[in-house]
Amino acid sequence: MTELWRLSATELAARIRARDVSATEATRSALARLDAVNPRINAVVQAMPEQALEAAAAVDAALARGEDPGPMAGVPVTVKVNVDQKGFATTNGLRLQKDLIAEHDSPVVSNLRRAGAVIIGRTNTPAFSLRWFTRNALHGHTRNPRDPAITPGGSSGGAAAATAAGIGAVGHGTDIGGSIRYPAYACGIHGLRPTIGRIAAWNPSGAERGIGPQLMAVSGPIARTIADLRLALAAMARPDARDPWWTPAPLEGPPAPRRAALCIAPDGMAVQQEVASALRDAARRLEAAGWTVEEVGNTPPLKEPADLQALLWLAETRRGQNAALAQEGDPDALAVYGYMERLCPAPDLFAFQDALQRRATLLRQWLLFLERFPVVLMPVSGELPFRDNSDVESFEGFARILAAQLPQVGLPLLSLPGLAVSTGLVGTVPVGVQLVAGRYREDLLLLAGEAIEAGGVPPAPVDPA
Repeated sequence: MTELWRLSATELAARIRARDVSATEATRSALARLDAVNPRINAVVQAMPEQALEAAAAVDAALARGEDPGPMAGVPVTVKVNVDQKGFATTNGLRLQKDLIAEHDSPVVSNLRRAGAVIIGRTNTPAFSLRWFTRNALHGHTRNPRDPAITPGGSSGGAAAATAAGIGAVGHGTDIGGSIRYPAYACGIHGLRPTIGRIAAWNPSGAERGIGPQLMAVSGPIARTIADLRLALAAMARPDARDPWWTPAPLEGPPAPRRAALCIAPDGMAVQQEVASALRDAARRLEAAGWTVEEVGNTPPLKEPADLQALLWLAETRRGQNAALAQEGDPDALAVYGYMERLCPAPDLFAFQDALQRRATLLRQWLLFLERFPVVLMPVSGELPFRDNSDVESFEGFARILAAQLPQVGLPLLSLPGLAVSTGLVGTVPVGVQLVAGRYREDLLLLAGEAIEAGGVPPAPVDPA
């Protein structure tokens, strides 16, 4: 019999709802897997077996009464430590916040619970959720379960590493500059950055976020199968009035042509041959599934949106985070923040206003392009996953990494959805592609993602190297 922790969320929820297995059995299996492999990767930094088993028992009791426990009935999931979960510290990887105990669930946690998901643990993030690598002085260093020499990604590195290793079927992540898409890419699984307003999110324990993060930061799912992303998105996208950005857009939009643009090197960025090969392979998979794929020399701008993303993000961070950075003293965060400040001078009020004004022009260009091509196929990164912690070795090394991450950083300013799809391995190193679609057209991303996934790597969890 297949061990329950190996099953996808979709299959496990179906079996639990049919009462072939119990939610309690599924949770015990997931907790056993956590105990077996987490010491090698440090993906989950706070397990919660008692609470998980209590939630699983509630699902089983609801089923016994003939009630519907929700679409994710009994599915074990993880939640990132930068969102509020009642009774647990919202650390964001910081010693400064180790005692910041949430009094209420964030909307994303509330929606997972309402869907019947069972939260088994909280996953690691770099200090301030600032990097594409995952290490901090409070929770330690998360390793990639496929190859410990490469980054597990960040900032949702713990979520992706846990999900890839079979610690839960779905991981919750957040993304303001690639923090869902890049960890999924680095760990060889899939990650969905939804449109702003698709998934309600807010931390009651913290101050209101600045306008830059409000426009750009999202929560979303990380999973081993596209079907599981679809299931988790539906669960996480339910309304919550606490988030004024939440938008009642349908999960399925109007019919659109199955037409995609393939762009190997957006804005002329440098792209490794292995990444280019993965993109062409993904294009062939789409064509085999009936899509029309047209290679284009370029997309609308990504470099300018990336520069403006950094300007808006750092403008908010500079207002209040410098003191916290100094007080926390995390060497990785200090290095990365210092590098970012060198690359992005502080704006005055007019420059800040100009950035917000320019955003409308750039988004218009993208929306018109997406009228012609409902889906765009492009790199997740210009390079294969980086050697672990190579971003803090030198300013020059960081600048090279930032340039490779152009598709990660350029997208959030536009509030568009993006999907990282794993396509295979180069030795032990994962590779994949990114899909982009119009606002609230996650359905098109998932449709194209399923076509690419069908010709690719099996979704089985991996044993940590």
